[in-house]
Amino acid sequence: MSLRVNPDLKRELQKFGLSEWNECFHCGNCTAICPLTEQGFLFPRKGIRAMQMGLKDNLAKHVDPWLCYYCGECSETCPRDANPGELMMTLRRYLTSIYDWTGLSKKFYTSKFWEFGFILFLALLVIVLFYIFLPLSPNAAQMVNASGGVMINSLVDGVSPEQFIRIIELGDWTMAIIVASLLISNILNMFYKVIVSDKSVTIPFYAYFTEAWRLIYNFVTQAKFSKCDNRFYWVGHLLVMTGYSIMFAVVVVFLPDFQTEEIKEWWHWQRLLGYYATFGILFFLTYVTISRIRKKELKTKFSHPTDWLFIIMLGLTTITGILVHIFRINGMVTATYYTYVIHMAVLVPMIMIEVPFSKWSHLAYRPFAVYFANLKKASASEKYKTQLAPAIG
Repeated sequence: MSLRVNPDLKRELQKFGLSEWNECFHCGNCTAICPLTEQGFLFPRKGIRAMQMGLKDNLAKHVDPWLCYYCGECSETCPRDANPGELMMTLRRYLTSIYDWTGLSKKFYTSKFWEFGFILFLALLVIVLFYIFLPLSPNAAQMVNASGGVMINSLVDGVSPEQFIRIIELGDWTMAIIVASLLISNILNMFYKVIVSDKSVTIPFYAYFTEAWRLIYNFVTQAKFSKCDNRFYWVGHLLVMTGYSIMFAVVVVFLPDFQTEEIKEWWHWQRLLGYYATFGILFFLTYVTISRIRKKELKTKFSHPTDWLFIIMLGLTTITGILVHIFRINGMVTATYYTYVIHMAVLVPMIMIEVPFSKWSHLAYRPFAVYFANLKKASASEKYKTQLAPAIG
């Protein structure tokens, strides 16, 4: 089998945050110490070797970088200070751009102009749409319910609460369909590159179903992450993942059940879910922000601009959401409306950019990488049985 070497691969990867890779001389220490290494998946060495050799097509078939959760143990014990954990992070950014058929992910990761420009465009679009179609009513000051809370769906003149929530929900569903279409098509592209284009594997049909439960299990529990020694980081990651998933579901699917005119008591399940999601996100954001500022741990010592942008965008979304809630329950009508508009102006670009093209896409790619890895294991097992059968016979 011939392998095509791409001499420009290193230069291309440098745009995604790659520093030097020549320090690695494949001693195998990182593979030996990694708690996630399994037979047949000796990462991170295979991916690093493909990088060094310029094997671009081969690199696209690797799921190894997604199986790494960057606990930092490999980087801390590397005798050459090659920082294999950071190399895996670079590869995840690169592979995200490889799966994305639109080319936008590459532009966002490699060009601040494109990313900031796209964020600014979407934010201004949201503000303009509110200004034109859903402006604050001159009589909005009267829209306070019996308990003193702001009736948020009644703040626009000539638009009933039912119409207001339907308009917002229509926008949410439009955004969700666009994001889901992009992410699903990118995952299908990932499947093609990892499974279909790899002629060395033949996946038994039953494996697609028997291994499917692991996909859901790994998404919900982040179980592989829990094998890392730093259990605190796993708990934080689990909190932010579940918190964000709840908030996403609330905004996109169950908005009419949550954005009601009546403000529920604090112990109501609606508010408790919101409080849990807020706590989970803020807990993780506080931890990673402090870690990236202090730079005492190797996994947070090197920050790509998109790492900070993700933290800032998610933080602003959470803080503006908290402020909307505070202003609502205290009857501050004008502050509620304008903070709600700002909240939406931050939330929309964050979802539209981070979910299909950047950091949040990892939530989908990681469990699918585990799924594809298990499919390849099933292929290897089936091949072994086939080879063994004549010998037994």
